[in-house]
This record gives sequence, C-alpha cells and structure tokens, in this order.
Amino acid sequence: MYLQQLSVINFKNYDEAELVFSEGVNAFTGNNGAGKTNLLDAIHYLSLCKSYFNPIDSQQIKQGAEFFIITGTFNKNDQPEAVACSVKRNQKKQFKRNKKDYQRLADHIGLLPLVMISPYDISIITEGSEERRKFIDNVISQTDNHYLDELITYNKILTNRNALLKQIADTGKYDPGLLEIINDQLTASGNRIFERRRNFMEGFVEIFNKHYDFISDNAERVELVYESQLLNNSFEELLEKSINRDRALERTTAGVHKDDLQFNIHGMPMKKFGSQGQQKSFLIALKLAQYTFLYQQKGFKPLLLLDDIFDKLDDNRVTKLMQMVSNNDFGQVFITDTGVDRVEQVFNKIGVAVKLFKVKEGAIDA
Repeated sequence: MYLQQLSVINFKNYDEAELVFSEGVNAFTGNNGAGKTNLLDAIHYLSLCKSYFNPIDSQQIKQGAEFFIITGTFNKNDQPEAVACSVKRNQKKQFKRNKKDYQRLADHIGLLPLVMISPYDISIITEGSEERRKFIDNVISQTDNHYLDELITYNKILTNRNALLKQIADTGKYDPGLLEIINDQLTASGNRIFERRRNFMEGFVEIFNKHYDFISDNAERVELVYESQLLNNSFEELLEKSINRDRALERTTAGVHKDDLQFNIHGMPMKKFGSQGQQKSFLIALKLAQYTFLYQQKGFKPLLLLDDIFDKLDDNRVTKLMQMVSNNDFGQVFITDTGVDRVEQVFNKIGVAVKLFKVKEGAIDA
C-alpha cells in the first residue's frame, strides 16, 4: 500500500497544495514553521480520521478560512482508494471513501494503517499512564475494530459506575444490587480488554527488543513491561477489595483503565535515567515494533511517517535507522528535516533514492 497523491485546501498554513509521491522515501525539507509537519498531519488525517497533534478539528482550518479539505489517492493491492476529509466551522466532520460517506469513523480505522514517529512522542515516556495506554490501544485498534468498540463500552460503564459512586456520596443511599449489576458489566468488558492487551504484549515485546538492539548496536539493556492490576487478581476481587476506597474517593480505583507500560534501561526507569538519545531510540524502537506488528497482522506494509527524526540521534543511529526503514521490510516512508543537505547525505551514504519536497511558508517546490 502507498499514497500516490495528496491534496490540501485551507489546511493549517496551506492555502492549497497538491503533491505526487514516490513509492519509496519522500522527504519534506525546510525551516522550522514552514509547514513540513503539517503535511505529515494531513496524511495522518486520511489514515486515522484525526490530527496526530490536536484533537480539535476546527483548529486545523487555516486562519481566516471557513473549512479545510484533505484528499488522497492510495494504491492498495493495485486498487485505488480515494479518501477525503472535510471540516467546516461549527459542523460535523465529513469523511468519505471512494465518494461514499462513513456511517462511523471507527469503520475506517485500520483500512490504511499508519505509524507516526514525532518529537511529541516523548510524552509516552515522560507523561502519565494514559499516554502509554493510548499507545497500546492505538496499535490494537488498527488491527481489531471490535477492540475499539470494547474500549468505548468499557468507558461508558466506567462513567456510569463513577456517577453512581458520586450519587451514593451525595445522597447517602447505597444500593448494593445496583452496584453489583454495574460491576458485572464492567468486569465482563474489562476482562476482554485485559486479555487482548496481554496477548498483544506477549508478542510485541520480542519485536520491540529486536528493533532496539539493531538501532543501538546492542549498546544498552532495556525492558518493556506490561503492568496491570489484573495480572495478579481477578477484576471481581479488585472491585470488592476497593469498594470502601472507591466510595470515599467517588471514583473507580481498580481496573484496566489503570494499566501501564514500564520502560527501563539497565534496570532503572528510562524516564529518569535515559539520555535524550536513549529515550528517542526507545521511542523509535517502540514505533517500529508497532509498524512490524501491523505489517504482520495486515499482510501489507503500512505508511511510515518520521517527523524531525534526525534530531538528538548520533550519526551511527541515524544511519542504522535509515538503513532499516529503507529495506524491504518497510514500504513508503515520509520524512521531515530542516536540512536538505543532511537528507541527501544520509541517503546517498546508504544508496537509497529519495524524492525531495522543499517547503517554504506553505509553498512546496518538488
């Protein structure tokens, strides 16, 4: 699968732009703020129905305009897939595949799988557990639509349970029977999510280790560990044990919404003891493992988007990374960088062709 053509109108800092891509490596070069990353985000919209950086669609509309439109033509199994996304101020987002509207955007997720690596990903390491759960859920959701539906179901039940806990605190009226019904619903859904995450992580860790060892030349010992309260206790037992605490705090303190990933380097937390280069290598290995997993599950190569990838990596790791993503295990690649000379030098060194797009203040010179 690859993206043949991309068109944007009134998207972020672009009035209008149309690009035709190589099936291999495509690089957007230019100064910071020129609009390189915005092109990657447009591609992300076509694959996952949303911005990678900002959840508010209306904020992607160019200042002074009333709408934006992104269209793209993909080649998937030698068949064209035309995808269009449009947003008008104060209106619902429209998403079309081959000129037909989707009833649910969730039905598009996974059709055109994509992996994005960006400096913003550092939040997966530095921020709270929600960021790491999002990562797991994003990977699984691109291979399993039912999983996305299960997450929606779980969060609705969780909201209901928290509302009931608050009502109990406000009124002093406690109905054990009603709480038991909600507990049964929550545990049924939560157990399905836990099993899916646990099964996913069992194979994913091995893929991750291979990618990290390659990028770092086996220079460091790292660990990726799945943490869940359900690994040592049944969900039913956890809810029973935590009921007094839940009532006091007026929220559910046990469940898969507390799952996390632990990142270690030499047995210590990556967040505190990893250098910037080691943290970036860890994130890149994590995302490349996501790519490999999607490829294995889908049977075709996803798109790979690398935003500002050379920053904070030494020359050896940059070369190793570009060798990896340019070989037959990877398909179409999109890269952004401030230096056109650096991009050309890196790919000349490994003997790989690259199509360059020079970006300047929302204008593109191919």
